[in-house]
Amino acid sequence: MFKYLETFKVVYETKNFSKAAELLFVAQPTVSAQIKQLENELGVTLFIRNGRKEILTTPQAELLYEKGLMLLEDWEILTETLKQQENHQLRAIIGASHTFAVYLLPDLLMQLKKLFPKISFTIKMMNSLEVIQALEHHEIDFGFIEKPLSAKNLLRFPLIEDQLVVAGDLEQGPWLVREKTSGVAYYTHRFLAENDIQQEQIVIESNEVIVSLLKKGFGCSLISKRAAADLNYESLSEKYIRHFYLVKREPPLPIDLNKVFDWIRLRGFAENKLTEN
Repeated sequence: MFKYLETFKVVYETKNFSKAAELLFVAQPTVSAQIKQLENELGVTLFIRNGRKEILTTPQAELLYEKGLMLLEDWEILTETLKQQENHQLRAIIGASHTFAVYLLPDLLMQLKKLFPKISFTIKMMNSLEVIQALEHHEIDFGFIEKPLSAKNLLRFPLIEDQLVVAGDLEQGPWLVREKTSGVAYYTHRFLAENDIQQEQIVIESNEVIVSLLKKGFGCSLISKRAAADLNYESLSEKYIRHFYLVKREPPLPIDLNKVFDWIRLRGFAENKLTEN
């Protein structure tokens, strides 16, 4: 129908079937056939031939031209919008605390890309408090944190346990500790207090830097067992088992992003065996 309307528009404006055919890059019989088909579908006569080339418009053609232009314009806008949506990838911005981002997120992200190929994922690494703040400021869609922080209008779900261990030379030090707003900082300071450890402390805002120093034989630190695979470490009690949490704002996410969130919360870790220490 809209193809016929486009042909009708050009014929109406040129008052000439041959000229309309040239502008539409089709044969003149094609133009005549399309106008005839449109007249049959509408049950009206649109054009009256007056001589060999000249054509006259009917009142029905006048009305169709007036209303049809609006229909064509709306149709063009609609088709362009549909094309843009088809070509546009939905974006998911995820904030992840350091240990989670390095040791758990890679496997999870590969699974997400297989299951949700039309979503473009952006990962931002930050400490647990920064993840919460980014959610509150609508800078990320959801996130992973390493300590049970809470805030108004935020939802938090426990995902997986994480055993902390002491790695490095306890006798030599110094202690390599994360900043206070990180997930592991609370447990580190509790361990130091419980064991009355007074050694020098160096604050390092990166798990990767701490692990690198430990591998070089410098210092000691409380770290995730997942990060201690190539290190000498001492196991700790159940008091030093923490959780990783999945967090989001309370208002619902867009439908496709909510599917991603729910899959992670309900199935992601069990199916991918990410719970192994």
